[in-house]
Amino acid sequence: MSSQAVGNQSSSGTADDYSWYIDEAPGAEELQPEGAVPSCHPSVPPGLPHACLASLSILVLLLLAMLGRHRRLQPGCGHGRLGLPSPVDFLAGDRPRTVPAAVFMVLFSSLCLLLPDKDPLPFLSLALPPSPGPWKMLGLLYYAALYYPLAACATAGHRAAHLLGSALSWAHLGVQVWQRAECPQAPQIYKYYSLLASLPLLLGLGFLSLWYPAQLVRSFSHRTGFEGLRSGDSEEYLRTLLRRKTLERSSHSPKHGFLSRAWACLRHCVYTPQRGFRLPLKLVLSATLTGTAIYQVALLLLVGVVPTIQKVRAGVTTDVSYLLAGFGIVLSEDRQEVVELVKHYLWALEVCYISALVLSCSLTVLVLVRSLAAHRANLRALHRGAALDLGSAPQSPHPSRQAIFCWMSFSAYQTAFTCLGLLVQQIIFFLGTTALAFLVFVPVLHGRNLLLLRFLESSWPFWLTLALAVTLQNVAAHWVFLETHHGRPELTNRHALYAATFLLFPANVLVGAVVAAWRVFLSALYNAVHLGQADLSLLPPRAATFDPGYHTYRNFLKLEVSQSHPAVTAFCTLLLRARSPRPWTPPAPQDSLRPGEEEGMQLLQTKDPIAKGAGPRASCGRARWGLAYTLLHNPALQAFRKTARPGAQANGTQA
Repeated sequence: MSSQAVGNQSSSGTADDYSWYIDEAPGAEELQPEGAVPSCHPSVPPGLPHACLASLSILVLLLLAMLGRHRRLQPGCGHGRLGLPSPVDFLAGDRPRTVPAAVFMVLFSSLCLLLPDKDPLPFLSLALPPSPGPWKMLGLLYYAALYYPLAACATAGHRAAHLLGSALSWAHLGVQVWQRAECPQAPQIYKYYSLLASLPLLLGLGFLSLWYPAQLVRSFSHRTGFEGLRSGDSEEYLRTLLRRKTLERSSHSPKHGFLSRAWACLRHCVYTPQRGFRLPLKLVLSATLTGTAIYQVALLLLVGVVPTIQKVRAGVTTDVSYLLAGFGIVLSEDRQEVVELVKHYLWALEVCYISALVLSCSLTVLVLVRSLAAHRANLRALHRGAALDLGSAPQSPHPSRQAIFCWMSFSAYQTAFTCLGLLVQQIIFFLGTTALAFLVFVPVLHGRNLLLLRFLESSWPFWLTLALAVTLQNVAAHWVFLETHHGRPELTNRHALYAATFLLFPANVLVGAVVAAWRVFLSALYNAVHLGQADLSLLPPRAATFDPGYHTYRNFLKLEVSQSHPAVTAFCTLLLRARSPRPWTPPAPQDSLRPGEEEGMQLLQTKDPIAKGAGPRASCGRARWGLAYTLLHNPALQAFRKTARPGAQANGTQA
């Protein structure tokens, strides 16, 4: 009995021992791998805050539309139509630029967080199962519509709009901070990627949550309403344009000459603010989005690769020696030394990757700053009526369908070019730094695996032949085939030149192969660095029109110049000032201009002291005459001119 009981117990124990492997116990917890991020379960489902924000955005948008309709119903404001307010006045030069830049930064950061997210539309998870495939395309439109009222509150220019913008911005910021504080880690890509990628989003929302209350407080202390056009930059542009050009005497001091040349080179290559010029809003948004794209792409490239390399380096064991031996690679007979060498190589690979990323980001930022200077130079030239060398000149200065499409998509194209350009640069620079490290530095430091040096040692006749061929031809061209007679170089020894050309033809074929490889490398490197620069064509000048980015940039400049010329802005400002009532001023002195005096003659008397002391009326007359001269003689302003009506008389009545 006892033996049978013991046998039954042992058999049941054996069954119990193997039962956990076959059938897992119902209450057992699933074992997670080391370093894995556990899934976060927030107290409130993520779809509920998104549903509340979407409802609040729709409510704010309806209130803004009703507010705009109420203002249009006032006398002199036109018809009372119910329409959506504009999110951004892209062609208005007097609007604040920080709010659109912050909103676009928030929108682009939300789109970057949308890519790795498994639930692109969180509020749909309340009623439907998550399906990331088809809903991600809809999420592109959803986030644009979600932040539409946040930008429209700034263009309304009303106290109630600032109040709505304050409430909406604080709601967005509160939801984002709450979600990041409750779930700082996420299993996608890297545990802190979601938190780090949302920093530009939090920065933009934080700025908006401070800007709207500040404008609301300011509206109580200042008079609200439309104040007209503020064209200080346009008037400064006209003053600079119409100012008498004076010849500056150049200093012969070598110190001042070097400093002046360095400053001129810096101003030509790097964007520095200048009086009388203001970048269009589209270019400001492009620069902001480019900076945000650099951060987002660099963060994705960093957290997607470096932590993996670190985990692999930490998990290297002696088994790696057998793995390398299977491929015929024997680093050392000692297994522990092989482990140390592999860890050192992985560390060098990590250093190469980070160095390539830093170099790519630095070059992209430098190209961005340089492109801003190129944008300003092109716009100033087009404002003066010059024709830039931008390929085939447009047939008409008037806006066209193609120009409008290119203007609408310019900022988005610039952002995409920056993302792809940074990715291509990272690949090229990483391959280059890795090859340089593992073919030159690491073998030289360790004294083993000198593959490159052995290749050069075995192929030294080839490289010596190329060097001798190039050196011989250059020396012969300088000392044998070229002579100077009467101060002019002339070709001599033609028979020797013909013989050397024939004999060195095979060697020049080899030199041409090396030059062709070098040409391909330089072309790839140049195009990769300038891929994010839309003002520069990556194709030859004859084929520049086939470059879609350059074609978009040309049409963007065409529409910007035709719709937001500073001379037209200043002209409209002078007209509004002429119609507005002027405050009472004391009687003018006897030397001032009389009402019946011809104001245009004052333009010819710039050196007359009487004209200089003529008062504000004379300065206003000079400004109007100078503006009229600019409007008449600038070919870039043809799009603003109205064609003459047939049969019209001087008094404006039809014949």
